[in-house]
Amino acid sequence: MKWQVFNLNQIMTSLESGSRPRGGAILDSEGIPSIGGEHIGNDGKVRFNNLKFIPKDYYQTLNKGQIIINDILIVKDGATTGKTAFVSNDFPFNEAAVNEHVFIVRLNSKVINPKYGFYWLFSSQGQLQILSDFRGSAQGGITRNFVSQVKIPLPPISEQYRIVEILDQADALRKMRSDADTKAERILPALFIKIFGDPLTWTDVNTEPLGSLVNIQSGGTPSKKNPDYWDGDIPWVSPKDMKQDVIVDSIDHISQKAIEETNIRYVEPGAILIVVRGMILAHTIPLAIAATRITINQDMKALYPNCSAIDSIYLHAALKASSRRILSQVGTAGHGTRKFDTDELLKLPILIPSQEQLRKFQLAVTDCRASLAGISNTKEKLDKLFNTLLERAFSGELTAKWREAHIKELLAEMEAQAKALNLRNNGDYQQLSML
Repeated sequence: MKWQVFNLNQIMTSLESGSRPRGGAILDSEGIPSIGGEHIGNDGKVRFNNLKFIPKDYYQTLNKGQIIINDILIVKDGATTGKTAFVSNDFPFNEAAVNEHVFIVRLNSKVINPKYGFYWLFSSQGQLQILSDFRGSAQGGITRNFVSQVKIPLPPISEQYRIVEILDQADALRKMRSDADTKAERILPALFIKIFGDPLTWTDVNTEPLGSLVNIQSGGTPSKKNPDYWDGDIPWVSPKDMKQDVIVDSIDHISQKAIEETNIRYVEPGAILIVVRGMILAHTIPLAIAATRITINQDMKALYPNCSAIDSIYLHAALKASSRRILSQVGTAGHGTRKFDTDELLKLPILIPSQEQLRKFQLAVTDCRASLAGISNTKEKLDKLFNTLLERAFSGELTAKWREAHIKELLAEMEAQAKALNLRNNGDYQQLSML
């Protein structure tokens, strides 16, 4: 049995992007939520932190960009281009819109289960096809033409539902693990506050400005035009790597030649890494400790404690506990990218602990991280399982036995699919052989 393969534009009913009133979306809680690229998570879910809003009367005049259930949202430009999310039944707003940085893909539910289409676009294969249309520099993006380049293998509708059912079950396990991780991430900040108090209550009596306690180092990016700079094993950490408290490696690597011929410098173990530019700063301040010798890109800074009163473990925890105050300093740079002023960061007050408090905290952190390591291993296994299932789903392996048991009904459905799209005999589709 063979699956037909269609271009995305053959099986969708519309492709839209949104807009905001001149001057941007309003910032208070009144109006209609405006969903941007910063609200599309790595897990295929829509985030609702730090929402902006558009006036209701403006929303009512929109003839594009209004979100409904089963829509697929794809970031169209910037550093997170291609990120994809699905608008499920638990979407918390009756009315919402995307802004000018997000596409809405709406699929023809007569021939494709929208959730199946989402899983394909979310998969590594789908992401590669979406990004094949990427144009411009690091802040470039994709055009409307991407829908004619993305090809989707289309099994019969019943088999699509079966695939979605299996992937939903695996995704539910990931969500449970993610919820547990979110709770685990609160442990260290809560422990810090229990010992040292809430940073918002610190006074000038026992604090020093961050700038007097650290040395600061900037990062950079070797020229992409020189492949020799990128043919090495030296970790080059960027914001996309800042997803854990301790950094031991990175997605990208550079060579020793890049160190010798550019202004890139090593960041030594023990440095505190902080993202100072990027859309993630709309809701989160990524912080981590370098556990090995690395380099960093220009959207990050490295902080080194320069006195005996504090160490890296304490400083990392103090900054995480102070994240609300740091977030309040975030501004907007060109292209709508978020950033904060390093000079303002260096004014942040940091409590100087007693040596007894410091030792107590260090011991508690050691025990806590040993427990969290087990949680991290479970997360990696679940992510690996989900990605394996995604790969098997679109190769036909995941539902092979189920397909054999329902072959007669599925063949009839495939005939109906072809008729619905007026493509039965005109050769406008390809076929994908199933093993």
